[in-house]
Parts: sequence; C-alpha cells; structure tokens
Amino acid sequence: MRLRNIIAGLSVAGLLLPEAVAYAAIAGLPVQRAVMAAILGCLAYAAVGGSRFAIVSPTSSSAAILAATLAAMPISGNQRADLATAVVLAVAALFLLAALVRLGGLTQMVSRPVLRGFAFGVAATVILRQWPQMVGVEVASGSLWALLREVWAQAWHGWSLGIGLAALAVYYGLKPLRALPGALIVLAAGIAASLALGLAGRGVAMVGAISLSLEWPGLPALSFAQWSGLWPYVVPLVLILFAESWGTISGLATAHGDRVSPNRELAALGLANLAAGLGRGMPVGAGFSAGMAAEAAGAKGRAAGGIAGLALVALVWLAAPLLPALPEPVLAAVVIGTLSHGLHPGPFLRLWRLGRDFWIAAAAAAAVLLFGVLNGMLIAVAVSLIAMLRRLVAPRMVALGRLPGSQSFVDMARHPEAETPAGVTLWRPSEPLFFGNAAPILALVADKVAASRAAKAVVLSLEETFDLDSSALDELLAFDLAMRRAGVRLQLARVHDHVRDVLAAADARDLIARSSYSVADAVAALEVTTG
Repeated sequence: MRLRNIIAGLSVAGLLLPEAVAYAAIAGLPVQRAVMAAILGCLAYAAVGGSRFAIVSPTSSSAAILAATLAAMPISGNQRADLATAVVLAVAALFLLAALVRLGGLTQMVSRPVLRGFAFGVAATVILRQWPQMVGVEVASGSLWALLREVWAQAWHGWSLGIGLAALAVYYGLKPLRALPGALIVLAAGIAASLALGLAGRGVAMVGAISLSLEWPGLPALSFAQWSGLWPYVVPLVLILFAESWGTISGLATAHGDRVSPNRELAALGLANLAAGLGRGMPVGAGFSAGMAAEAAGAKGRAAGGIAGLALVALVWLAAPLLPALPEPVLAAVVIGTLSHGLHPGPFLRLWRLGRDFWIAAAAAAAVLLFGVLNGMLIAVAVSLIAMLRRLVAPRMVALGRLPGSQSFVDMARHPEAETPAGVTLWRPSEPLFFGNAAPILALVADKVAASRAAKAVVLSLEETFDLDSSALDELLAFDLAMRRAGVRLQLARVHDHVRDVLAAADARDLIARSSYSVADAVAALEVTTG
C-alpha cells in the first residue's frame, strides 16, 4: 500500500507542475504562487482530508475567477499580490466558518447542470484567451470578444504559431497513453526545442524564471474598504470551488464505496486554503483531473497527496533552471490541451435526452462567455438559486388514487386505473410546504375541492414536508378552518413527527388527531368517521 501511494504521488506530481504553470498563467500571477499553493494544499489536505484520491491544488475555474476578481478590483500594480493573497485567505475563512456551523448543505447550492455549464464557459474562455500567446501577438483588450478581434486583426508570428501547434499535436498524440504524464513531456520537449532552435532569438516569448522563495506569513497590506470589497466575489468563488471539489470527492468515493463527510471536507479545504494563503499562493480545491490521475495511479490513502506535494518540491527544484527557456506558445498549448476535455458536449447531450435542465446549463455557459468569468459566475449561481426557488414556489400538485386490490396510492395521471373513494379527494404537493409556497399550494387544493362538488373530505399528503415554519403552519391552520366552513373534513397523511411537534406547540390537537402516517390510514380514518 505504501509503495502504491509513493508511485501515485510521483505520478500526480508530474501532472501538478504543468498545471501549476498553466493556472498561474490563467490568473496572471507568478508561477511560484501556483506551485506553492499546490505543495501546501496537498500537504494540508493529506493531514486532515477525508478522501484518499483528492488532490487539492489550484484549479482552472478558481484561477479564472481569481484573474477576473483581480481585474475587477481598483488596485495598483504593487497591491496585486496582496489582493491575491487576501482572496485566498478570505476563501479559507469562509470554508472554515461553513465547517464550524456545519453547512455541508452548501453542496446543493450550485446545481450540477449549472456547474457543468459554468465549467464549459470557463474552459472555452480560457482556451480562447490563450490564442495571443499561441500566435505570438500582444493585445490590450480586456473583454474576450474584443481580444479575439484584436488577435484576428494582427499579423501572427510564424515561429510562435508553429511551435504552439506542434506542442498541441504532441499533447493530443500522448493523450491516449494514460500512463505517461503528457503535459510534463510536452513542456520538457518545448524547453528542449527552445534551446536547440534558439527560439528566444527568433522572437518567441518565454515564460521566465520560477522561484520557491518563502515569505514570512502575514496579512496583506489592504485597507478595510478593499477587504470589504472582496466578499461579493469570494462568496460565489467558495460556492463554485466547493461544488467542483465535492463533485470530484463524492464521485470518486461513490465509485469505490468510500464514505466522506461534506463538513469535514469544508474544514479540510479551509485549512488547505489557509496554508496556501499564508504561503502567498492561489485558491485551491480538489480538481477533477488531478483526482482522476491519483485514482488511475492506484492511490490507496491520503498519503499519496502528501507525497505528491513533496515530490513537486523536488521536481521544481530540478526544473527551475530550465523554465526560463519554456516558450509561451508551448505553455498555451498545454493549457488548451488540459482544458479541452471541458468542451466535451456529452453532459449537455445527456441533459437534452433527459429533458431536464439543459437550458439551465446552456444559460450558465452563455453567461460566462458573454459577460466574463466573474459576472458569469455570479449569474450561474443566481440561475442555480432561481431554478431551485422556482421549483419550490411552483410545485406540481398530484392527484392520488388507490390501485385496485392494494393499499398503494399513486399518481392518477400515470395510473388511470387508480380509484378514489367516494366523496374523497386526495392531493400531494411535490415539494415541501414553506413560507414561499404554502399559501398558493393550499389555495390550489381549496380550488380543487370546490370544483369537486361531491367531495365531503380531502386528504392532504405531506410526504415531502419534513418540518413546518411558522408561516406554513399558519397557512395550514387557515386552510383547515376554510375546509370546516365549507363542510369538508380535512385529514392529513404522511405527517412526519417534526410536523406533529409544531402542531402540538400551536395547540392544534384536533388537527393532530386527524393526522395519519400513511395515505391508506388517512382514508380508513375518513371511512370510519363518515361510515
């Protein structure tokens, strides 16, 4: 087991170095910041995390969001580094606070279709932004579409384009060979070609030097107003980062029968980001590609991530003298190759076939492409919340009937053979009752009862309602009173104990007496009462 962890750690380190170089380029920060974040993130998560496969390091989406945040904040050149550190520390603080108050439910705040659409938009945006480096031109435009127009209008540098396309071809040629660290091989080949052909003298831009010099930990020198201005950007970043990380962690855990706790992962990600922030790094999370690499390499425990962090130190120490000769087009090719899997249409096609959430995913992708990564991220989170609220406040009402010869009550729209007892109408809201939907739901049931002139009793199934807030309680009591005045008896079905506790606290003992644990019991109680 120890040998497998060592092998897996060494394999993952070969992926982390080119990813760190690429993600630093995306964020517009020195390479050492991404490298330090990867090293410290791996070591911190190995100490406290719960997944044996998760590799916590900079990710493409967090790098893109960090770049957009830095671009959106009014800062001078010297404050850019301090602001980046402040973002990481703020991310750590929110993760740790969420863990402290046990907000593991944050995993549900960004739906998977929104996350897929956001990832597609980020991948497309970052890939398109690599083309100035690929073709060897300088651009001044900030927006994506203005940048592309400016690139198209300029004369491309032949050597840069040639070396970039060659690197991209080698990357895709090595992709089927999963056992080989393709990105690392492409970077090494690019450095070798640069030295052999003298590409720097031919006008090809180079990446530059990398340093692993550590700074003494401390808070960034920012004003209170600058700290306060970060939070509107950091909160959505935490949601996206945790949704991305939890998707990787929970997916790999499910595939191998492991158990992971979202609250523990919140704390682990918080500590990993705290370490990365104190080390002047970048935001870190459990990226999909690194986690899959650890799984494919046979990782058997969290030690593999720690070994990957230590191996990355050695790898950078050996490679640092050569990185100044790395051509920027080669690095751009590695970024494009690394993120191109995010452009696969498979997730969108699946949603289209399912007839569920396709337009939500498409809207999230379009928001990133049209309005930028930062605004797109905010819109994507808003789309996710709006979709959730829309479903909660406009639930489907299901008419129930009993299957012949059984005690099973089912949706009559799907089972036309189901029957309803004489004089009884049965309804089940598809979502839990709460302050935002209780009034319209119960009003709809009242309309249905009024429309059925033969109904002398109504069964309301609260199967989806685990608890009641005070507003929903008041609406339920008012509905019961309205049914009494209409001469219709109300019987509640599938009433959870928490709901019974709320009814007892409201002294609604008569309504508790008319509450059943099953629909069949509710119908039977009505038959006894009216019989």
